[in-house]
Amino acid sequence: MLALSVPLYRRRIGRIALDTAACLALSALLVVSALAQEAAPEKAPLKLQLNKLETAGEACRVTLVVDNAKGAGLKSYKVDLFAFDPEGVAQKRVAVELGPLPGRKTTVKIFDFPGIACAKVGRVLLNDVLACDGGDAAREACLERTETETKAGPAFDR
Repeated sequence: MLALSVPLYRRRIGRIALDTAACLALSALLVVSALAQEAAPEKAPLKLQLNKLETAGEACRVTLVVDNAKGAGLKSYKVDLFAFDPEGVAQKRVAVELGPLPGRKTTVKIFDFPGIACAKVGRVLLNDVLACDGGDAAREACLERTETETKAGPAFDR
């Protein structure tokens, strides 16, 4: 009976206001969800795979697969690597710039460990991330999200 005493135009305005409020709430939820998804790539793992070792003169040439398929792009990503002999003695140290690394992409990087034969490499250690530049990425955060694996024979650890 109360509904009949309220004019029809007022009922329609109330319904429009209710529909508008629901649309605004849904829009806010979608924006928050989109922002959360954009922040997620910063936390995605950055995978380094020691893929191949081959002799190149007096150096050991390293093929490294960098999987940033789930992460944000990086302008610079410089790592500190050590090569150990099969007995575990450190032989060579090299700093390698692997960037720029496009977001959501896997890339291949090739570099040399100079002055060491590949047969003398028993293990490669990711000692540190020296530089990590892109978005909100800090050096420590990049080190934390970096994962290592090997297909080349010698172990590859962090």
